[in-house]
Amino acid sequence: MSKKILAILSEYGYWGIELVGPLAKLEEAGYTVEFMTPTGKKAEALPPSYDTTYVDPPLGVCVTTAGDAELVKAFEATNRLEERRNMAAEVPERPYFSKPNFLREFEHYFTDVKKAQDALTAEYAGLLLVGGSGPIIDMVNNQRVHDIILGFYQKNLPIAAICYGVAPLVFARDFNLRKPIIAGKHVTGHCIEYDYHDGTGFLHTDLNMGPPPYVLEYILADAVGPTGQYHGNFGKETSVIVDYPFITARSLQCAHEFGEQFVNVLDHGLTRYGW
Repeated sequence: MSKKILAILSEYGYWGIELVGPLAKLEEAGYTVEFMTPTGKKAEALPPSYDTTYVDPPLGVCVTTAGDAELVKAFEATNRLEERRNMAAEVPERPYFSKPNFLREFEHYFTDVKKAQDALTAEYAGLLLVGGSGPIIDMVNNQRVHDIILGFYQKNLPIAAICYGVAPLVFARDFNLRKPIIAGKHVTGHCIEYDYHDGTGFLHTDLNMGPPPYVLEYILADAVGPTGQYHGNFGKETSVIVDYPFITARSLQCAHEFGEQFVNVLDHGLTRYGW
């Protein structure tokens, strides 16, 4: 089995420990983690994610420990993210229906996307979707991200997602079936009690979105449907759920446990955890 993992990161800011936490666990287990961004631009950690004085508004406490801040700053100093894959160059864009010669273009799209999916799943043993506020802009409703997720899902390879990196799982759907791939599954993600009222911000833009544009709990609960279950685990320090092939984690406090369970899925055949 391949010992490589593909991590998808936003170009508008990722939460530091949500990459560095699982990265450390994967590397300790002998995995190499490689990076991809939506248009090939360098991903950067959101400044609050390595600021030990930053108070998370919903929680009312400083959420970044000194140890985690040092891990993130040390990782950023390595320039590891200078080497990254360009999603837009590797995964085709689905054509508009109004495009001239649409049917032929649509046929080419399906052929080309399968080639891209096959290439990535032959190279990587699993997929990591890193959270933070940035994914709201360029990962959640990114058709190329959806197609990558579908490629790993179709090959029954593990898909690990944390914080707002979980949201793309709602929208990654076979184009013809239009059904959530997490239907009937157990998942976790930001519960409504942890959502911002104001201040959802991003790198490389002055935009303050206020609250997130959707309630992650609600869209996850709707997507898993009556035979699945959303687990917010409000009041518990961490929330990590494994329902193979999905490994989902609520937020930054879960990052290390999330990485441990990702390794357990990869190396020890874990299929269920946290529910």
